[in-house]
Amino acid sequence: MLSISAGAFLQRLRTAFPDREFIMRSQGQVRFIRISSRSQKIAAGVAVCVLGAWCASVGALALSQVSTGTAQAALAGREAKVARAEHSVEQYRENIDTVASDLARRQKFIEQMVDAHISDLPESTEAAQPEAADETGAKVKKISALMPEAGALARIEAAQIAMVDRLTRYADTRSRAASDAIRSLGLNPNAIRTSARTAEGGPLVKLVTSGDGSVDPRFRRMGQSLARMGALENGLASIPQVSPAHVAYVSSSYGYRSDPFTGSAAFHAGLDFPGPMGSPIYAAAKGRVTFVGQKSGYGNCVEVSHGNGLMTRYGHLSGFRAHVGQKVDAGALIAAMGSTGRSTGSHLHFEVRVNDRPVNPRPFLEAAQTAQSNLQNNNQPQKERS
Repeated sequence: MLSISAGAFLQRLRTAFPDREFIMRSQGQVRFIRISSRSQKIAAGVAVCVLGAWCASVGALALSQVSTGTAQAALAGREAKVARAEHSVEQYRENIDTVASDLARRQKFIEQMVDAHISDLPESTEAAQPEAADETGAKVKKISALMPEAGALARIEAAQIAMVDRLTRYADTRSRAASDAIRSLGLNPNAIRTSARTAEGGPLVKLVTSGDGSVDPRFRRMGQSLARMGALENGLASIPQVSPAHVAYVSSSYGYRSDPFTGSAAFHAGLDFPGPMGSPIYAAAKGRVTFVGQKSGYGNCVEVSHGNGLMTRYGHLSGFRAHVGQKVDAGALIAAMGSTGRSTGSHLHFEVRVNDRPVNPRPFLEAAQTAQSNLQNNNQPQKERS
């Protein structure tokens, strides 16, 4: 096969470069110039070599330019770091009082963020990023060497930046844990965060880190991470996770069943928890009571909205222990068990609805309890878990 291909190639080569004769007329004389096939092949080979050498030189030039651009970018990055350090030194030199005021504003920013989003400051988190730590350390040394009287302020600033870095990564770690827990329940963490911002308001209380009213990007990033952590964990806490009645078993599950009155096939949109008349009924998650009264088929009924399209419904009640607009925590007493409405005996009919569509409460409750347990373990201080 290879010999046939080689032969065909040689045949095509000979066909492409046949012996050629050119007729030249000059001053009444006719000359015949013959160019052999071999000469044509040599000339073509030389032309290919020249073209290849030209392409190689162009490629080498392009590669050199790319390497030069990369080196220049790296040099520009180093120059930017030096410029930042020199700018910081210049700020310290111009007005130490202004620097001290900015450090006080930064400290207030950190304290407000911790008070708003973290009850207990983490004692141990991941170490600071090496590059950031090196840059901050170099700046402290330079300021201390040039202006010994400003060394203490520079060390305070370095400690603040290190704390901001720790808090940002701590918040990101907790956000990932909450996201994983919410995702394990079949919900979208991004939808939880989005819906948490549907209604906002209040007086403007600005947070700044500099006298000119600006916010250092590192502090802004920390605030955003803490806010995201708070929204996700609040969303997780609003997911049904507490059994609404302390009973030994469920008398009727979610889905297909024979209707207790007609015996025909029917769809049951919740779980039935049987128990003595007047037994306490608890909110399955924190939320706000949005309905207290009677509904067709449910009898006396309470509905609690948990945000993000989640709502729990409690039916066949004998009494109410909550009112519309009341905010309740998970496990809060909201009603008493009964047999009102379309009921054959004392029990609680419990529903979980997402965007007003019923879903099976059983896996919801089971998965939420596991997710909450895992999240609490992840958020415990290191020394408590060791």
